[in-house]
Amino acid sequence: MQKKIFEPTRMGNLELKNRLWRSATWLNLADEKGHLSPELISRYEELARGGVGTIITGYAHILEDEQPNGGMMGIYSDDFIEEYRPFVQRIHDLGAKMIMQVCYGGSSTRYKTEDRMIWGPSAVKNPAYGVTPKEMTQEDIRTVIDAYAQSARRVKEAGFDGVQLHAAHSYLYSQFLSPYFNRREDSYGGCIENRARIIFETLEAVRKEVGPDYPVLIKMHSTDDWAENGLSIEESLWVAKELEKRGIDAIEFSGGNPVVSDKGAIRTRIHKREKQAYFFEESKKIAADLSIPVISVGGHRNMELMEQILNDSNISYISLSRTLHSEPDLPNKWRQNPEYNPRCVSCAKCWAPEGNVCILDRRKEAVAKA
Repeated sequence: MQKKIFEPTRMGNLELKNRLWRSATWLNLADEKGHLSPELISRYEELARGGVGTIITGYAHILEDEQPNGGMMGIYSDDFIEEYRPFVQRIHDLGAKMIMQVCYGGSSTRYKTEDRMIWGPSAVKNPAYGVTPKEMTQEDIRTVIDAYAQSARRVKEAGFDGVQLHAAHSYLYSQFLSPYFNRREDSYGGCIENRARIIFETLEAVRKEVGPDYPVLIKMHSTDDWAENGLSIEESLWVAKELEKRGIDAIEFSGGNPVVSDKGAIRTRIHKREKQAYFFEESKKIAADLSIPVISVGGHRNMELMEQILNDSNISYISLSRTLHSEPDLPNKWRQNPEYNPRCVSCAKCWAPEGNVCILDRRKEAVAKA
């Protein structure tokens, strides 16, 4: 049977109205402690009204003093539980599911780097950010694992439909997987079994808090493009199969190297069909050996191509970031006209100090004020 973008599916105990997901996107609209703002709530309401089936929030920090970016959501305290409940209910009322992404950032940061302790698997300077972290002790590792577990508990208690562990984009867990960043000589470094240990232990700790049936997802790299010093697709496949055995519910595969302009997670000038879906081939290879849902992310902007991807592979879902950032109602437009061409030009100029808004909208505001 042919898969269709606009058909309902089930993922575990979740009923999803279509196969389109909004991939986690930092909006830079929370307050300095990670609490909701009216502007942030409004942006999520627009997404839910716009027809996307499942929304993954922008990454939320799990320890109060470890915040890789300003304006990001927080989930480091039980105080957030009651705050998020009406927010989640509002999104449900508008017809979308919502999953919270939780993250420990590590050295991939430029935010207040002089004011806090920054941990990493090894004391390796991050070439994209210029930050050298403190090598974590095993006690530090246990602290982070517990922070993930407690944040997942809060996510569940707040009413979110699931939790996604962020292990991509050179954040801490991505660094543990990569030999470039992880040069440890203990049980958390060396072979891929050891480099993935912190993720396996985190999943186990999370499951103890949320139970066996609550949706737990992960975002990870299919490969990280650090050449011979990086995570290989064979290693990613091994990790994915182990995660499946250990009870992960779905995997979103990203990738990229932020130091190499044409190998990053966010790529520009991708209007040509052959430049779109730029992590698809790697994700397809891994998905072929998995029975859990795989979510494809990275440069999706064409309905025909997205449905071709779904039907030429074992991939179950498509996630979008910049196109929805520019047009939150894009799914509704595609439903009405599958040939609709998104207005997003993939310029990657979405980010601004006052909040991350599509540059086309910022230009409109500037003209209106002139």
